[in-house]
Amino acid sequence: MATTRTQVAIIGGGPAGLLLSHILHRAGIESIVLERQSRSYVLERIRAGVLEAGTIALLRAVGLGDRMDREGHPHDGAAIAWEGRPRFFIDTMKYTGKQMMAYGQTAITEDLYAARDAAGGTIIDQAANVQPHDVISDRPFVTYEKEGLSHRIDCDYVAGCDGFHGVSRASIPATVLKTYEKSYPFGWLGIMSPTPPYPDLCYCYSSRGFALASMRNPMLSRYYIQCDLDAEVEDWPDERFWEEFKSRCPEDMAEKIVTGPSIEKSIAPLRSFVAEPMRYGRLFLAGDAAHIVPPTGAKGLNLAVSDVFYLSRGLIEFYRNGKTLYLDCYSDMALRRVWASARISWWLTMLLHRFPNETPFEQQMRFNQFDYLQASAHAQASLAEQYVGLPFEA
Repeated sequence: MATTRTQVAIIGGGPAGLLLSHILHRAGIESIVLERQSRSYVLERIRAGVLEAGTIALLRAVGLGDRMDREGHPHDGAAIAWEGRPRFFIDTMKYTGKQMMAYGQTAITEDLYAARDAAGGTIIDQAANVQPHDVISDRPFVTYEKEGLSHRIDCDYVAGCDGFHGVSRASIPATVLKTYEKSYPFGWLGIMSPTPPYPDLCYCYSSRGFALASMRNPMLSRYYIQCDLDAEVEDWPDERFWEEFKSRCPEDMAEKIVTGPSIEKSIAPLRSFVAEPMRYGRLFLAGDAAHIVPPTGAKGLNLAVSDVFYLSRGLIEFYRNGKTLYLDCYSDMALRRVWASARISWWLTMLLHRFPNETPFEQQMRFNQFDYLQASAHAQASLAEQYVGLPFEA
């Protein structure tokens, strides 16, 4: 077995793992990234693209803001169009003085790969059977297979950034790990279209179900509709999608939607999931390995970034000063933000979707909640604060 040595072994080569490796490199800390898929596969993943103010600031601070600032689309908030009621705007700039940014996760991943390649970073893709070992000792290591050969990486710490189905969380004993989960009785059918997007990020509530207009760049649109869990992509040709999407929008909004062919179409179920703790010995979980939130609140990628911020700060403190304060409080600190984001994502999901078999009472409670939100500046300020992203803890 070929053996190498690094300071931090990172399992998972998505945005969380690559960003952690990039930040550690800037601090003079060595890392090796292991990714089970190919680079082209990682770059083809279609994911979220709305960045919180804290994510924007962090990307700029670590030298990853140039392309984002050129190609991203700043947002002062998001609109909610509610059937039979006046539209209103969640004004993050008004209530917080902060903007958000539409900038796709694929573009962020491209930027991270470019930065790691320029720095000579070690990213091992198509690494099979990755497994962390001895993580509760002071000499953890990770094994993997590549092209039929077995390899071992000795390290000080292991960062599990390998997503919901990865090996990192599964390496924590069931007697230690506690999980919380809620599944929702619908999914999102999403399409990507090379058409000019609707100018505002807009959530639509309709008796036919939820819809969302989003964007990636001035000539790339992203649209979603709520769908049944048993829906199949093949049942939704472009014409049917556009007709249904427009039927869930106010008439004046539907008239402005530019339709066109889809270049990507997929259905995703919605779930809320949190695992505690996010540390076990010298193994740290970050991103989807530890938590999943429904995309309604645009929190998934942003939570991965905040995890990386907290974890990188702890590792940098250890290697610079020999102190472990931030590593020791990583799980508790990260989870406070995770639960806050899980809550607002759950709340928006409950507010903006039609639920099967809901009672008239439940419908009226939803209508009343929206009417209160629309009428109360305090409620709007609270939502704006959470939507733009709570600040990172010091």
